[in-house]
Amino acid sequence: MAGNFYDAAYDLEKAIRESEEYTRLKGLYDEVNADESAKRMFENFRDVQLKLQQKQMSGEEITQGEVEQAQKTVALVQQHEKISQLMEAEQRMSMLIGELNKVIMKPLEELYGSVEG
Repeated sequence: MAGNFYDAAYDLEKAIRESEEYTRLKGLYDEVNADESAKRMFENFRDVQLKLQQKQMSGEEITQGEVEQAQKTVALVQQHEKISQLMEAEQRMSMLIGELNKVIMKPLEELYGSVEG
């Protein structure tokens, strides 16, 4: 029985890889990485984002200076057309994964009730 779950999961993985959303995301990611300046800018953005997430998850306070630096970094990458398009494609892909997660979790939500209240 468990094999059926894994087969379905691999089918879903294949469908995601073949989706328009993933194809667009991968194309934009490759374009950003092919441009050395854009790649460095995007990596810097990711580093700032990761550091803030790690601080937040460990319960550390995020300083006003860190918030301002993050805002400047976001504003900078949003001005770069390819990075901005990549971020939009990431957001669409994230929404798709979230919707798929809701479908997958539906049996447990029906069993235990909605956690969201």
